[in-house]
Amino acid sequence: MFQMVDVFVVLVALFSGAPSPWAVVKGSHPHCKKLRENLGEIRPHSVTITEFGAVGDGVTLNTKAFQNAIFYLNSFSDKGGAKLFVPAGRWLTGSFHLISHLTLWLDEDAVILGSTNSDDWPVVDPLPSYGRGRELIGERHQSLIYGHNLTDVIITGHNGTVDGQGSIWWNWYHNKTLNYTRPHLVELMNSTAVVISNLTFLNSPFWTIHPVYCSHVSVQNLTILAPLNSPNTDGIDPDSSDNVCIEDCYISTGDDLISIKSGWDEYGISYGRPSRNILIRGITGKSQTSAGISIGSEMSGGVSEVHAENLQFFGSHTGIRIKTSPGRGGYVRNICVSNMTLDGVYIAIRFTSQYGEHPDEFYDPSALPIIEHITFKDVLGDNIKIAGLLEGLEGGSFQNICLSNIFLNVTSKSPWNCSSIHGYSYLVSPEICEPLKESISPEKYSDCYHLSDPKRFSSE
Repeated sequence: MFQMVDVFVVLVALFSGAPSPWAVVKGSHPHCKKLRENLGEIRPHSVTITEFGAVGDGVTLNTKAFQNAIFYLNSFSDKGGAKLFVPAGRWLTGSFHLISHLTLWLDEDAVILGSTNSDDWPVVDPLPSYGRGRELIGERHQSLIYGHNLTDVIITGHNGTVDGQGSIWWNWYHNKTLNYTRPHLVELMNSTAVVISNLTFLNSPFWTIHPVYCSHVSVQNLTILAPLNSPNTDGIDPDSSDNVCIEDCYISTGDDLISIKSGWDEYGISYGRPSRNILIRGITGKSQTSAGISIGSEMSGGVSEVHAENLQFFGSHTGIRIKTSPGRGGYVRNICVSNMTLDGVYIAIRFTSQYGEHPDEFYDPSALPIIEHITFKDVLGDNIKIAGLLEGLEGGSFQNICLSNIFLNVTSKSPWNCSSIHGYSYLVSPEICEPLKESISPEKYSDCYHLSDPKRFSSE
């Protein structure tokens, strides 16, 4: 599967003339580079999962083996850390906890399989910034690979695979027979110095990679796959997390490929931890129902300083989407999307201000989100149905939306639909909607986030 995907990505890159998303991108933020350097660190202690009785036949349940191996390695956490090696084989397991100063290493042809018995996925408290399970009131299932209050955690390998075997969970969802919110494939909470790289993740029951309340996270060189009709199988969802790098990934799932979040309505407002300083680059992928990158709809703690660049989305419903609603509160500000190529995308850019979906009846409908200083620049698109569906809020704040150097081949006779927003534009085709028609002049340049030299706009 990976080889086919890899070849396809290279062909897309060659056809578009864009750099391969698998190439190492130069100029990463310093914290991204520092985290990647940790991959070369040699742990002084190492064990193999088979030393703890694990059997890689795809049938034997190995939860105890993973738990015992990690319990043993915990004694080395203050002695330089340790490495748990998973060799080739199919290693069936339920949920297990990671520890600090640990490398979980999956060798080539190693596959960690999630159990199809829900009893092997423990039930845990809801996140405080959500107040309940995301799908159902009350608790939620713990992720397959889980950790909290950790530092210096690496999940990597020689393109090994983690397969959540999510189809049984999707069936329970469709049949409305879930007792608790479905589990993620990987969730790390309140952790720092996290690296997830060089692996394939398949068929997550719910969101695939979910760092929440984390700092200094690097996600790189991943392939994330789930059927295009699988429910809520987001790829990578940084949530109330900061200093996050997501680079050089291929993602094809049943929901948003990347979704930045920060809590839900009154619970997210109260918890008050934003997502900020997030770098996304070199992402290629497809989502027939959702977006290449979304922000929200759970954004009540705030989202800011997001830079996304060198993106290729094809055969998808939406390129970039900001989702929010009255009651969310919070803000989305200082966002820059650049160097994006779209092909066969229904809506290139979308703002949804009435997304709905509230945790309970106690949210405050007067808590309106602030959406400001959002820039899209250097975007090319072919076979696009709608250039932009940009729906702001009356009485809300959707302002300083700036579009520069946008060229889209659009099939709709009404390419832009804009309401309750304000901003500026420069070199946009097809012709931009009225609320964004004012030119990005040198006088208005400072109203736009992260544009190039203002002299570029002096001729308008």
